[in-house]
Amino acid sequence: MDTAQRSPRDSWLSGVLSALATAVVLVILAAAVALAVVPRLLDGAALTVLTGSMVPTYNPGDVVVVRGVQDAATEIEIGDVVTFQPVSDDPTLITHRVVGVTTTSDGAQFITRGDANSAEDDPLVAAQIKAKVVYHVPLVGYGSLWLGQNRGLAVAAAAVGLLAYGVVMVFRRDRPDVPTPTTADAPEPTAAAVPELADAAALPAGGPR
Repeated sequence: MDTAQRSPRDSWLSGVLSALATAVVLVILAAAVALAVVPRLLDGAALTVLTGSMVPTYNPGDVVVVRGVQDAATEIEIGDVVTFQPVSDDPTLITHRVVGVTTTSDGAQFITRGDANSAEDDPLVAAQIKAKVVYHVPLVGYGSLWLGQNRGLAVAAAAVGLLAYGVVMVFRRDRPDVPTPTTADAPEPTAAAVPELADAAALPAGGPR
């Protein structure tokens, strides 16, 4: 009876490759949910931190996920981190913490300041505040910035990596296993042929004289 057995090295390599592939898939899925699915559900966006004005809360390269704000006067409180337009209708966005709220004849005004800054920003009106930070994902922004400039290269590299992995797994699957003989397969020892001896030696005719 033959039994198939992989070498320890092959089994170890297959396990490592499988674990790495699973980990990569899980990381990609988690990132997709945190940075794409959730922001869409919140009517918000994922924004990359570019400066150190909010250190140590957020570092350059982090991604903050924000939800849209409809009425800052009722939705925003002191201590919230908000994303706003420093100049109304300007696409430039800044993300700082609200450190004060004042009431004027024109409505509420919000005072913001970066956690790493010593000076406060210019007062904001409610219409300038566009979103509120919900959570952040550290360091992911570096990858987003790099992908933005090298998207084609990244897609090609990912495709080549997946193709190489698939080829390796296919060849490993088709590779014949080396049979390992078991005790039941060992041939039984055979006795060596021994010439039969005559029961008695032939004596010369007539016997001794």
